[in-house]
Amino acid sequence: MAKFQKTAFTVPVHDLIHRPGEERPLEREIELPERWGEGLAWIPEGGIIEVEGRLESIHEGILATADVTTTAEAECGRCLEPFTLPLEVEIQELFAYSLDEAFDYEVLDDHVDLEPLIRDAVVLALPFQPVCQPDCRGLNPETGTKRTDSSGDDDVSLDPRWAALSEFTASDTTDEPV
Repeated sequence: MAKFQKTAFTVPVHDLIHRPGEERPLEREIELPERWGEGLAWIPEGGIIEVEGRLESIHEGILATADVTTTAEAECGRCLEPFTLPLEVEIQELFAYSLDEAFDYEVLDDHVDLEPLIRDAVVLALPFQPVCQPDCRGLNPETGTKRTDSSGDDDVSLDPRWAALSEFTASDTTDEPV
């Protein structure tokens, strides 16, 4: 079996190996050693990942099932204001006794390493374009200030380069081919 570095994501499973039907709870609170995610949403370095679930022995390996919760930091894609975002994902994966093309993860040295599994699930659950609230109106294109319900900045002046087109109406068109 291959050796690997043990981390807070590494869980010993020596009591479950080759004992189908045996299971035990899985509860971890893990502080991230580095930032996860890029773009407008991420889990910061030092952020807490809570893992609650169970490990179950089956014939092919160890089945890990868990709910993973954390809090992401984000920047609104409309108004650019920072905010926090609760995040919850469910994971279920088989850690096989011997790795082949049918399985992505393996039991190594009587341990399972949950980090790649949890990292993939959490990072993929981060929103690509997060918004601070569903009705966020974004920024005023002229002033760059955040729009609010009471700001009355819906009357954005028309760009003078396009002003001539505002006089054009559908009735001005003809049905003649050009």
